[in-house]
Amino acid sequence: MSSLPRFSVIVPAYKVQAYLHECLDSVLSQSFTDLELIVVDDASPDDCGAIADEFAARDPRVRRTVRLRENTGPGAARNKGMEYARGDYLLFLDADDTFAPGALQAIADRVKETGEPDVLVHDFARVSWSGEPVHDARDRRLTEQGPAPFRLDDRPGLLTVRPAAWNKAYKREFVEDHDFRFPPGIYEDTAWTYPVLMAAESVATLDRVCVHHRRRRHGSLLGATTHGHFDVFEQYDRVFAYLDERPELAQWRPVLFRRMLDHLTSVFSRRHRLPREARAEFLRTVRTHCARYRTPGAPLRARARLRHALLRLGSPRLYRALWAGARLGRGVGRLVRGLAGLFRAAGLRLHYRVQRLLPLRADRAVFAAYGGRGYECSPAALENAFRTHVPGMRTSWVARPEHHHTLPVATRRVLPGSMAYWTALARSKYLVNNVDFDRRLVKRRGQVLLQTQHGTPLKHMGLDLRDRPAAARGTDFEDVLRGSDQWDYVLSGNRHSTLVWERVYPSPFTTLEYGSPRNDVFLRANATDVARVREHLGVPEGAVAVLYAPTHRDYRHSQRAHLDLERVLRKLGPRFVVLARAHHAYDSPLSDLAHGRLLDVTGYPSVENLCLASDALITDYSSLMFDYANLDRPIVIHAEDWEAYEAARGTYFDLRACAPGAVARSEDELIDIFATGHWRGSRSAQLRAAFRERFCPYDDGRAAERVVRRVVLGEDTPPGDFVPLSERHPVPSAASARAGADDLLGT
Repeated sequence: MSSLPRFSVIVPAYKVQAYLHECLDSVLSQSFTDLELIVVDDASPDDCGAIADEFAARDPRVRRTVRLRENTGPGAARNKGMEYARGDYLLFLDADDTFAPGALQAIADRVKETGEPDVLVHDFARVSWSGEPVHDARDRRLTEQGPAPFRLDDRPGLLTVRPAAWNKAYKREFVEDHDFRFPPGIYEDTAWTYPVLMAAESVATLDRVCVHHRRRRHGSLLGATTHGHFDVFEQYDRVFAYLDERPELAQWRPVLFRRMLDHLTSVFSRRHRLPREARAEFLRTVRTHCARYRTPGAPLRARARLRHALLRLGSPRLYRALWAGARLGRGVGRLVRGLAGLFRAAGLRLHYRVQRLLPLRADRAVFAAYGGRGYECSPAALENAFRTHVPGMRTSWVARPEHHHTLPVATRRVLPGSMAYWTALARSKYLVNNVDFDRRLVKRRGQVLLQTQHGTPLKHMGLDLRDRPAAARGTDFEDVLRGSDQWDYVLSGNRHSTLVWERVYPSPFTTLEYGSPRNDVFLRANATDVARVREHLGVPEGAVAVLYAPTHRDYRHSQRAHLDLERVLRKLGPRFVVLARAHHAYDSPLSDLAHGRLLDVTGYPSVENLCLASDALITDYSSLMFDYANLDRPIVIHAEDWEAYEAARGTYFDLRACAPGAVARSEDELIDIFATGHWRGSRSAQLRAAFRERFCPYDDGRAAERVVRRVVLGEDTPPGDFVPLSERHPVPSAASARAGADDLLGT
C-alpha cells in the first residue's frame, strides 16, 4: 500500500456491536486494498470500541480507532474521522451497513475513468434487519450514459437521489478546500449533501450497487418516535443559509424548496416518527419555513401541489380534512376505474373457476416464454415437437400483441390475462414455460407442468439469491417455492444443471436430462439455412461474422457497453462484421452507430438463428455460450468485470478457469486474441472440446422429441441413447464451409 492510500473509509459507531464486525469485514475483505479504515467510537456504551481494536490489531489498514469522550452523533463523529483521513477520496459507511463485494474496485475504476471527479454518486440496495433484500425500485438517475464528469447543471435530477453521505465518494482535497463539515442532528446528511453537490466542479455516477443499507428493527434514529425529527428544519435552515451566502447558486432555490417540502411531507406522513402531541407544532413550523423560503419556479405535479399547499396551511385538522377530501375526489375516479377492473377481474376469476370444473383436454397444450414474449427458446422447439409427434395435438401460445408476428400459423395466439388465457390454463393438460406462469394458476389434478428453464446456469439462481441483495431485489422466495412446487418436470442439459436445479428449487419434480430443445436446430440446420439467415441479416458475402451478446448486470440499472465496438472493428479489419445483440432486459441497442459492418440484431426474434449466421461468439457470462458450444465454433470470453459480476450475482464456477475458448480481461486483450488468430487456434479448440464434454453431453438434435415421447407418449429414453459428441456434425459456419476459407481467415 502506498504512503497515501487511495480511499479513506470512515465508520462512526454507536450501539451497533451486533453489526460492526460485518461492516468492518466488508471493508477489509474488498478486492481493492489501497485503503485506510478509520473507526470512530462515538462514546458507545457497548463493545464497539473493543471490536474496532480487534480489527486494528490484525490489519494495519485500520489506521485509527478514535474514541470520543461523549456521544456527539454521526455527523460530529464523521468530522473527527476526517481529521485523520489521508486518502485521495473519502467514503463514509454507517456501522450497520456493508460494502458490496467488489464495490471499492468499481469505485476506483469509475473515478479513474471519469478523470478524478469531486464527487462520485453510486447506487445502494436496501436490506432488512436480518439481511434479506428489500423490494426497492432501481434509481434510473444514476445512468452512466452521456458525458462524464459533469456539473450539477447538466444532471439536476441528482438532487432527488437520496441525500445520504454513504452513497457517494468525495475527493478529500475538494472537501478540505470548501471546508465542508457535517452539522449536528439526526438529519445531518441533508445539510451536507446539497451544498456538496452544488459546489462540485465535476460529478460522476456509478450505476452499481456499492452499499447494502440496513433497515434496523430498533435503534435507528430516523425510525424512532421522538421530537428529534424537528431537526429537519434546522438542516434546511443551513441549506438555505448556504445559498444566501452564494448568490451564484440562486438557481437552485426553487428546486431545493420543493425538495424541502417533499422531505417535510415524508417526515409528517410517517405517523410513527412524530409523537401525537407534536404533530400540530410540526405543521406550524412547516408553515413558517414555507413562508421563509418559498421560491416559485420548480414545476410540480398536481398531487404534489395539493400536498404542498396543505402543508403550508399549517393546520393539522384542516390538513387531515382537506387531504381526506382530495383523496376522496381522487378516490371516486379510481373507484370508477377500480370497479370496472374489479368486475372484470371477478368475471375472469369466476370464468377460471368454472373452466376448472370442466374436463381437461388431453389434446391441448399451452406454451409461453419469458413472461409473454414471442416464439422463443425451448418452449418454441417443444411446441413444434408437440404438433409433429402427437397427431391431433392443438397448441396455444401466450404472448403480448407486439410478439404475435413471431408465432407460427398452426398455433393459437392467446393474450396474457384474457378469457382465452384462463381457459387455456384451466383446460389444457400440458403447460410448458421457461419461467413461471401466472402466480394465480391453480394446477389441476392431471395437468402436467413442464419447466424448460432457459439455459445452463453460470450465475446464481433460485434460493441461492437470498444473500445477493443487488440481484434479488423484490424477489419473494416463498413465491418462488410455490411456483416450483407446481412443476412436474424440469429439463436439464447436463449434470451441472441438474444438481443446481434440484438444490435451488427444492421441490418434488422429475428432472429430465434430455438436453435443451432450443439447441436441436444446431444439429438439424444445413448450409442453406445458414446462408438464408445471413442474407436476411445483411451480412456481406465473404465476411467473418462475430456475434457479440453480453449478459445483464444485476449491479447496474442501465446498459453499459463494455466494448467499443467501433474500435474493435477498426482493429480487426474490413473482413469482420459484428452482430451486436443487447440483453432483453434493456430497451436500447448496444450501439447507436449501426452500419454495414456493425449490425444491431437486438430485435431479431431468434437468437438460435443469429448463432447459425455467425462464425464466432464473443460474450461475457451469458448462458448463450453453453448453447453455442454445440455448434463447435470459436468462442471468446470477455471477462473485464468478472470480480464485480461474481460479487453481485454469484457464480457456480470460475469461468476463466474452464472457459470454452480464449479469455480476454480487457478490450485490448480481446483485439489481440483476434489479431493473433488465437480465437480459433488449437488451444481454443482444446478448451472448447473440454467445455462441450462437460456441458453438451445430451444436445444431439433430438431433445424435443425425447421430451414429447416421455411426457406425452409415456415412453422412456433408453440409457445412453444419445449420439456421442464425436459423431455429431453440427452445421458448419459460413466461413469454414466456404472454399478458400483458410485464405480469408489468414491461415
